[in-house]
Amino acid sequence: MLFIGLFIVIAGVEKSVFTTNVDNIDYRFGLDNMSVMSVVASLLSNLVSNVPAVPVFKPLMSHLADPQRGWLVLAMSSTPADNLIILGSIANLIVVQRVHREGVEITFWEYVKTGSILTIATIVIGVVRLHVN
Repeated sequence: MLFIGLFIVIAGVEKSVFTTNVDNIDYRFGLDNMSVMSVVASLLSNLVSNVPAVPVFKPLMSHLADPQRGWLVLAMSSTPADNLIILGSIANLIVVQRVHREGVEITFWEYVKTGSILTIATIVIGVVRLHVN
């Protein structure tokens, strides 16, 4: 039910906001910059998870200077972004809930301490690798 709700909300946003202002969004937010695209994709992926977040970028990609690189950056940054916070991925929630039943408690902030380091390091390495190629 959660994913169904997320996809309905994302489809509504995609149809209303992004399709009417698509020419200005990529320019205004600087999405041609790999670092900016990575940050925006990471934040959106943590708000709604990466699976429903990626379709939001679809109408924007053709307006980028290099759409292929845009898709690569999106794929590279939206996937590890799920590790930033517990709520970033359904899998994170399942693991935290499962270990809680075993007597291990992982708090939100404990998870963020490790998740933020891993997410930032992975995305920085990805941006550097894509920039070199």
